[in-house]
Amino acid sequence: MTVLLALQAELTTATSRLLATAASLSDADLAAPSLLPGWTRGHVLAHVTQNADSHLNLLTWAKTGVKIPQYASYEARTAAIEAAAAHPAARHLADLADGAARLAAAVRDLPQDRWSALVEGMRPPEHPAWYLLVRRLREIELHHVDLAAGYGPADWPEPFVLRELHDCRACWPHANSTVSEITLKNPSGEITAGWPGLGSGPAVEGAPADMLAWLTGRSRGEGVTLVPEGQSFTPEGAGLPEPPPWLTMPAPADLPTTPPKDYP
Repeated sequence: MTVLLALQAELTTATSRLLATAASLSDADLAAPSLLPGWTRGHVLAHVTQNADSHLNLLTWAKTGVKIPQYASYEARTAAIEAAAAHPAARHLADLADGAARLAAAVRDLPQDRWSALVEGMRPPEHPAWYLLVRRLREIELHHVDLAAGYGPADWPEPFVLRELHDCRACWPHANSTVSEITLKNPSGEITAGWPGLGSGPAVEGAPADMLAWLTGRSRGEGVTLVPEGQSFTPEGAGLPEPPPWLTMPAPADLPTTPPKDYP
């Protein structure tokens, strides 16, 4: 038993939630701004749809051993999103569902031994194919929030939050850090994890989902507080620096090649 089945189940559920939200949006809704600067909700759905095809490219690389880039280029990716952003709601929903179904079929059909094959996104490092499931989940969960359509960081499943925080720390940009330490706390205020030695800046603390939302730019720091020396309380978000650069690497550099039993 490996993590593959659990990740596939998570991906199926996350995709179903996103499709339900997409089905609730009208043409006017999709023309309205998303939480991403310069993008409408239509841009977000176009990107998530096309991201499924990009993951299909990498799964084909893993299956055949023939290198296929995730996207032809950054410019081609941007142009494709712009071309599809203004599609009507029904077209967006159909395309999103079709892409998700084709990706799910490719995941089911990938031979077990090919999940260890190494692939690479638009940036290094290369990573084993099993981690594509983690990357696709990241796209769906973060961009679901970006739609600003009723799904927020508080709705993220706990396994997703903890996995993304783990990988965020594993890929931490120490040279460009804006905080020195992160403390994670549960709803009762008990410390569940501490990340010392992150670099320069103040220490911050908060609940896992709040911290992930701030680190990924999906919040202004609600639920995250400074821990200044000599003070016991700082209002949420008050005085927070900008979060450090997020996702400077698409995957941790030290992933196990063979799908592990659990991840992280």
